[in-house]
Amino acid sequence: MQKKGKKDPSDMRHGYTTGACSTAATKAALIALITGEVQEEATIHLPVGRDVTFSMEKCEINETAVTAETIKDAGDDPDATDKARIVSTVSWTDTPGVTLDGGTGVGRVTKPGLPVPVGEAAINPVPRRMILTTVQEVMEEFQIDRGVKVVISVPDGEEIAKKTLNGRLGIVGGISILGTRGIVVPFSSSAYMASIVQAISVAKSGGCDHLVLTTGGRSEKYAMGLFPFLPEEAFIEMGDFVGFSLKNCKKQGIKKVSLVGMMGKFSKVAQGVMMVHSKSAPVNFEFLANIARSVGASEELAAEVEGANTASQVGELMAQANHDEFFRQLCEACCRSAYHHIKGGVEIETAIYSMKGQLLGRAVGIDSIGETNRNRG
Repeated sequence: MQKKGKKDPSDMRHGYTTGACSTAATKAALIALITGEVQEEATIHLPVGRDVTFSMEKCEINETAVTAETIKDAGDDPDATDKARIVSTVSWTDTPGVTLDGGTGVGRVTKPGLPVPVGEAAINPVPRRMILTTVQEVMEEFQIDRGVKVVISVPDGEEIAKKTLNGRLGIVGGISILGTRGIVVPFSSSAYMASIVQAISVAKSGGCDHLVLTTGGRSEKYAMGLFPFLPEEAFIEMGDFVGFSLKNCKKQGIKKVSLVGMMGKFSKVAQGVMMVHSKSAPVNFEFLANIARSVGASEELAAEVEGANTASQVGELMAQANHDEFFRQLCEACCRSAYHHIKGGVEIETAIYSMKGQLLGRAVGIDSIGETNRNRG
């Protein structure tokens, strides 16, 4: 486990990635293999430019190999891998160079589209480079020229992986060894955004040209009922990152995107807000009231919409009044905002559900922007 330091000014404690933990455990195991001495800690250099010392929970030496274990500390980030046991077993081989593989609890890649080739252990490029570089540095320090085999294991990895998207990404048997910076920033959006890009890549590599972007688990469940003919990897939880996800779909050549969500977030998308976190922008109830008026709602109902506390409440009011056209127009507004944000080029449709799973409205947008760009070309 990492030694505790002082909290940063915001009192939010950084954690460390599975890649950093794997590197530290490997360094401890290799030094123990070379010296025959149990290592209680190991200091490594992180990609962010700082040195960090990791405590070893175990360091077991036998005749042919050494196994070192550290405990992952995710800091103040609710990480599925927090407190996971990260184990590295290091041994000599007759083959020159360094061989790196995954053992128990480290997933194996079965689908293309990931940064790791199919068939290999799910140890991402930066952690892989960190481990290999650290091994080479230790070998040079002790002036040893021998082949080394490193196997990274996570004893509870297969169970932990059930809480992640690994199965959908085609990573089976355990977790991925991840991390581009070595640290876990509390409540960072970068890791989530990276997972969206990766999920789009896997879906595209699997032949999916139609993706369904949802705002969460509940809307994804409803979306799967709406599109039962699509494979599981076609459904991607974009969370609050609507604009980011759409741009990446276009960048990766996706032909059609269906946005599926609920009133709260999609009322913002209809307004042109593409980052729909609760703190990013308030719902514009005047905007919703104007749509209500445009579809024939009474002034009394429009006033109720404008004075509502939540977008969900607006949905209930309009559904009770049987104003289906309101929801269709709201969906069309979402499509227009999406086209404007990505400058066209992808077919977009929107579906809005109630919290209880009722399909309130659905519309396919008209890509006038993309058509204009094509005509100019």
